[in-house]
Amino acid sequence: MDKKLIKNLAIAVVDCGVNVKSGDEVYVLTSVHAVDLTREVVKRAYERGAKRVIGTLEVLRRDGMVTPDNLKQPKIFINKINFGGAKDGDKVICEVLSYPKGKAPDGKVIEVLGESGELECEELSIIRAFNLTTEFDEEVLKQADEVAAKEIVLGDRRDLRDKLIFTIDGEDTRDIDDGISLEKSGKNYVLGVHIADVSHYVLPRTALDNEAYARGTSVYFPDRVLPMLPKALSNGACSLNEGEDRYALSCVMTFDENGARKNYEVFKSVIRSRHKTTYPEIAAICAKDPHICRKYGDLTDTVYEMEKLCLLMEKRREKEGSVNLDVMDAHIYVDENGEIVIPPCERSISQRIIEQFMISANEAVAEFLTANKAPCLYRIHERPAPEKAENFYAFLRDLGINANADFEEISPGDFQKILKSAEDKPFYSVVNKVMLRTMQKARYAEVNVGHFGLASKCYCHFTSPIRRYPDLFVHRAVKCVLENKGDKLEKLKKTAAENAAHCSDRERVADEAERKVDDLYKLAYMYERLGETYDATISGVTQHGIYCELKNTVEGLIPLEDLPADRYEYIPEKFLLKGVRRSFRLGDTVRIEVVDCDLGRMKVLFMLR
Repeated sequence: MDKKLIKNLAIAVVDCGVNVKSGDEVYVLTSVHAVDLTREVVKRAYERGAKRVIGTLEVLRRDGMVTPDNLKQPKIFINKINFGGAKDGDKVICEVLSYPKGKAPDGKVIEVLGESGELECEELSIIRAFNLTTEFDEEVLKQADEVAAKEIVLGDRRDLRDKLIFTIDGEDTRDIDDGISLEKSGKNYVLGVHIADVSHYVLPRTALDNEAYARGTSVYFPDRVLPMLPKALSNGACSLNEGEDRYALSCVMTFDENGARKNYEVFKSVIRSRHKTTYPEIAAICAKDPHICRKYGDLTDTVYEMEKLCLLMEKRREKEGSVNLDVMDAHIYVDENGEIVIPPCERSISQRIIEQFMISANEAVAEFLTANKAPCLYRIHERPAPEKAENFYAFLRDLGINANADFEEISPGDFQKILKSAEDKPFYSVVNKVMLRTMQKARYAEVNVGHFGLASKCYCHFTSPIRRYPDLFVHRAVKCVLENKGDKLEKLKKTAAENAAHCSDRERVADEAERKVDDLYKLAYMYERLGETYDATISGVTQHGIYCELKNTVEGLIPLEDLPADRYEYIPEKFLLKGVRRSFRLGDTVRIEVVDCDLGRMKVLFMLR
C-alpha cells in the first residue's frame, strides 16, 4: 500500500469518528481507489483486540480500577454500578465498553473469579485468559452418553480378546489410549500396539466432533484435566479399561533380532486389556522385584522381552541418528492431602518401552497412509535454521567441544554426536537445553517433510485419539483405506491443511497454558520454602539478570541489580553475562537462596549465596 493510500485511509477512519489505537484491526473495501476514500468506503473501521480484560479490582472512593494481569494492557475504569458483585481485591473479568479519548478505557465486571492471590483463582484466571473451555454443553454430553452406551459388536473386526494385551500409564492416568502385546516368533518379535478407536464414536460434523475439533487437545494441569472429549468417552467407552471389551485400531509389527522392522499390518479389532499397570510397576518387574513379579506373574516374561526389544530399538535409532534429548520435564500434582508435589524427574525403562513402541506404530501408520496415497496429518519437525545452528556451535566451542557441521544441511546425526561428546561432562544438561532451543518446534502438516529429532522420514500421531484431534483425523483416514471409502478420503484430503494449522495452533495454546499453570504451582510450592538455600544451575542468561534452575525443575530469577556490583556485558550468542570481576554463563553452578515469589510477574526470585 503506497503512502498516499495510507494517509487517505487514516483521514477516512478519523473522519468516521473512530479512535484507532495500535493493534486494532481495520477493514476497508480494497477495490476503491485511494482518492475516493471517505467515510462511506470504510466498511468496518475496527475491532478492538482487548474486549475482555482479566485483572484485580481496586475499589476507590466510589468507583474502581481493574489492573490487568497482562501489564501491557491499560487499567480499566469501572463505575460502581458495574462492579457485578466484585469486592476490593477480587480477580475479575471485565468487558471493555468504550475507549474515551484521553481517559482510561471504561468497562464492567462480567465474572468474579475469586480473591486475587489465591491459587485456584489465579489458575482459573489463566484458563480464562487462554479462552479454554472447562465445561461441555448439554448437546455434546447427551451425544457422548448415547454413543458410549452402545454394545460392542465384533462385525468385521478381528477378535484379539484372547491375546495378552495390557496397558502401562502414569499412576494418575484416567484416559487410557494404548494397549500393547508382544509375542516371539522364532528370533522375531511380533509387537502389537492397540489404540482406542475413538473414530467409531466421534463421527464427522456431529456436535461431539465439532467440540473436539474446537478444543484440539486435552489440557493437563496439576489438579485437573480439561479433556477433549466428555468423560463418558475419555474415561469410559474409549478408555482401554482393564477387563472390558473395547474397539481398537491395531498396528501389529514384526521386528528381527536387531530391532529392525520387517513388516506391519493395520486393522480394526476388538480387544480386552488384561491389566492396567503403571510405569513404576513395570520398571519394578524389569528390576525383578519379587512382590510385583508375583502380582503380575502372567506378564513377567513378556515384560522382559519388551525390555529387550526396547533396547534393540533404541540402539537402532541411535545408529540412524535420532536425537535423544535428556531434558527434565516436571510432573507436578496435588496429593490426597492437597499438598503440591514436585517429584524428581526420571525416565524409567517402562517409559522408554512405551516411547519406543508408540514411535514405531506412529511411523508404520504414517507409511501406511502414504503408501495408500491417503491424506495424513504428518507430525513434522524441520531442521534447525542455519543461523541458530551456527550460534549453537559457537556456544559449544566456548565450552571446549570441538564440533563442526554444514549449518545449511545439518543432520540429526550431527546433533547426536554432540550429545555423545558431552555425555559425561558437567554441562551435559545445559547442552541439552540449548540444543532444544536451537531446534524448531514440531507441528502438524498435510505434507510430509520428515521428523528431524527422531531422524524419521515419515511420522504421524496415531496413538492418542482420546486427547489429540490429529490422531482422530489419522484414524479416520486409516479406516477409509481399510473400508475402501474413496469418497470420504477425498473429503478428508480437502480439510487436511486447515486441520493441520488449527491443531498446531491449539497445541501451542495448550502448551502455553500448561506452562503458565505449572509456573503458578511452582510459585506456590516455593512460597513455602522462602529463606531456604539450594544448589542450582544457570538455565538462562539475559540482559536483565540470570535464571537458575533447581533439580526439581523450579526456575528462579536473580535480577541484574541483585548480582554482585560489576560492569556487565550481555553476549547473547555465548549465553553469557560478562563482568569485569565475575561472569555468569549458561550451565554454571551457583548456590542460591529463595527470597521472594512475585505473583505479578509470575516469577520466583533468588539471591546468590
